[in-house]
Amino acid sequence: MGLLARIEERTAEVAVVGMGYVGLPLAVEIARAGFKVLGIDTDPDKVAKLKSGTSYILDMDSSELSQWTGSGALRPGSDYAGLSRTEVVVLCVPTPLDGKREPDTSFIEAAVAQLVRYLKKGTLIILESTTYPGTTELLLRKRMERERNWQAGEDFYVCFSPERVDPGNRQFSLRTTPKVIGGSTVACLEAGQAFYETVFDRVVPVSSNEAAELSKLLENTFRSINIGLVNELALLCERMGVSIWEVVDAAATKPFGFMPFYPGPGIGGHCIPIDPLYLSWQAEKLGIDLKFIRLADELHRGMPERLGRRIEGLLEAEGKALSGAGIVICGIAYKKDTDDVRESPALELMEHLLEKGAQVIYHDPYVPACRVAGADFVSRTAEPQLWTGADLVVIATDHAAVDYQQLVDHAQLVFDTRNATKACSGGRIVLLGGNGAESAGSGGGV
Repeated sequence: MGLLARIEERTAEVAVVGMGYVGLPLAVEIARAGFKVLGIDTDPDKVAKLKSGTSYILDMDSSELSQWTGSGALRPGSDYAGLSRTEVVVLCVPTPLDGKREPDTSFIEAAVAQLVRYLKKGTLIILESTTYPGTTELLLRKRMERERNWQAGEDFYVCFSPERVDPGNRQFSLRTTPKVIGGSTVACLEAGQAFYETVFDRVVPVSSNEAAELSKLLENTFRSINIGLVNELALLCERMGVSIWEVVDAAATKPFGFMPFYPGPGIGGHCIPIDPLYLSWQAEKLGIDLKFIRLADELHRGMPERLGRRIEGLLEAEGKALSGAGIVICGIAYKKDTDDVRESPALELMEHLLEKGAQVIYHDPYVPACRVAGADFVSRTAEPQLWTGADLVVIATDHAAVDYQQLVDHAQLVFDTRNATKACSGGRIVLLGGNGAESAGSGGGV
């Protein structure tokens, strides 16, 4: 029986390498589709939690996870030797930037080294880790062909399918989000598409792995540049006394040709701060300067300092110095209603304020503890005393679980970078991007 038939009958055993924000939900979805799944991770703490049915990801309930680990459909482990029994392997390993802000593919290379060692002929390999165009062919296909003397499309199958995980998204699930996939050959694409059609509602095939890799980078470069644009316009609006929030909402009433992006303290997560730099790095190798990406990156990296200056100015207007001022950061996750602090701009802002001598604490209902500038911090309880005791409260993440009216009622001064207080009355609120005349007139301005 061939691979396609075993995929159709759900008898092909699957391995997912990397049990993080991408790999764990994917492994559960594959198990739900009827496959036996081996979940491999090199972190012993993660493996131990998974074996006990305990989830460390907010979007994955432990009760749901334990259903699959308890039944044996999902078997967590750290031993790559189990790959020798599998027929489909999905790589979901990290792809960070190195110290020079260039692509770090060491995790992919380490995983591929294990594939070379253990895989049997006829295996389908799908890379989901976001990376620069050409990675799948160079680091995966060519290495397997060279070291195993196999031929892609005949002895094994290679695909790239960009992950589209959006932590905290309640509208689109992993299964309902369309899945793009490319392949090294026609036969590779056929195998990858057949497998993912058992897991996802819609699979979108493209002509090559490079096209699939580029599609992911385009998605997040588009977001990075537009977020940078609106944050730059926010500065103009502040100087003009106009609310950027009102301006964006007005523009968003156009039913065609416009997509709203909103200002904030910066960009976070694994995708937007990193993916465009993979694309610009590759472009530089080809002698092309992607100016929009470079400019957006410069603006994003300057946000903590820019916000720090704004905070310093707000305190000076109150007759207070930034050094020694008591500041509460409300929300440190990189986005609303998640516990994900990867590349969080709130942490960068917190570090910047600490370096300037401010006394900084934080509240986040989803992040009980964090480490910033070499020091450990714990989330403080959201209560009137917390807000009253601060010289300034900075809303960096707009979690729905926070009682913003209570915060506004008791805080001496609020700097809202997310427009989280838009429904609040009273209080002294300064919005990133300008309050505007209407907001100030209703008691929201200072």
